[in-house]
Amino acid sequence: MTHIVPFHSVYGLRPAVLAQADRLRAAGHRVVTPDLYGEPPTDTVEAGFALLDKIGRDEVLRRGRAALAPLPPETVLAGWSMGAGVAGALLAERPDAAALLLLHGTGAEPAAVRPGLPVQLHLADPDEYETPEEVAEWQRAMTGAGARLEVFRYPGAGHLFTDPDVPDHDPRAAEQTWERALTFLAGLPGPSAG
Repeated sequence: MTHIVPFHSVYGLRPAVLAQADRLRAAGHRVVTPDLYGEPPTDTVEAGFALLDKIGRDEVLRRGRAALAPLPPETVLAGWSMGAGVAGALLAERPDAAALLLLHGTGAEPAAVRPGLPVQLHLADPDEYETPEEVAEWQRAMTGAGARLEVFRYPGAGHLFTDPDVPDHDPRAAEQTWERALTFLAGLPGPSAG
């Protein structure tokens, strides 16, 4: 059993994140789904960015940090789009994280990566928010820092393709993502005793 904290996208804590958390729980994981906004989720990306601007990145990170505080050091940090950035930013404060699971966006500075850290990225191909050059540079940096990195690209899928309630949704790519993510999580070592 693994503890996992998935951080939501700029849309907020949408039903898709809660459903995906239930899928992780059904696979035997303990999952905490923090609401980084404390307000109802939005229906458009524009409204999501407006809400993020209103709340502020520092407050979003503070709320993410607070959600992690009671959890074991080896908790898996996960994120959807903006949430991938939150997970990556908090990795520097959680050096014993069991893994980093990133959907729809890269996250983490190479300096925060310990050698051997399992990292899995799922990204649209192309992705409207990250150019192929940016992704390639991130891959090189993460691998150079010692991450055990897996990258999966999904040709023709929209940016937030795992959310069935947005126009980007791609059911085939979403299912493939979850099969790969569950296999990745199942392969992580169990929590240390003590």
